[in-house]
Amino acid sequence: MIGLGTIVNVIAIVVGGLIGLVFKGGLKERFREVLTQACGLAVVFIGAAGAFEMIFSVEGTGLSSNHTMLIVISLVIGGLVGELINIEKGLDSVGERLKKLVKAGNDNKFVDGFVTASLVFCVGAMAICGPIDEALTGDSTTLYIKSILDMIMVMVLASVYGVGALFSALAVGVYQGIFTVFGVFIADFMSDALISTLSGVGSILIFAVGVNLLWPKKIRVGNLLPALLVPVIWEAAQYIPLPW
Repeated sequence: MIGLGTIVNVIAIVVGGLIGLVFKGGLKERFREVLTQACGLAVVFIGAAGAFEMIFSVEGTGLSSNHTMLIVISLVIGGLVGELINIEKGLDSVGERLKKLVKAGNDNKFVDGFVTASLVFCVGAMAICGPIDEALTGDSTTLYIKSILDMIMVMVLASVYGVGALFSALAVGVYQGIFTVFGVFIADFMSDALISTLSGVGSILIFAVGVNLLWPKKIRVGNLLPALLVPVIWEAAQYIPLPW
């Protein structure tokens, strides 16, 4: 069933978030701090591993880099566009509205939890390739694996940030749902090179989320999200017939 993987993913985040909320009330501040650090380290290494896997390949006895310049250009242009329209402010605004909707006015970490968890779960290879694979082949295996990983991660995030992390399930449902719906239509357009570049850029953004978890927020990851559109535009430009 097409879409089942994303549904399972959303349910897994909700269940994991609820379990994390149960433990939140009984955790002292020092335990929350160490959980945040553990989560940050995990996200940093997940992002780094994904980036290295997509950027580097083994050729003979050495390493060869792939799509490096396109990734750099994507991050630079994406950062400029994101800063211009201030996506980070928009994400914070969505978080604030959800906060008021669920009447969590006293929860100072609601917005941070929503934004951080949404970025962790939505930006990455599995969130892009999983729905597309499911739409094309009906195979939900990738999304099932992602569901398990997300459930474990949201337990930690919810125990630290509270109910805000749980609401990232909405962002995951919308984001992956879009890729599922349009998966069939963009199948011929999504080349292996494009998926590889998207995964590389996404993994770098995941790395940045981990850095923000470990240290006071310095990288505006939300404003870097347009970087994911640059490889798509570049790929589309290859199909435009030249006049000469």
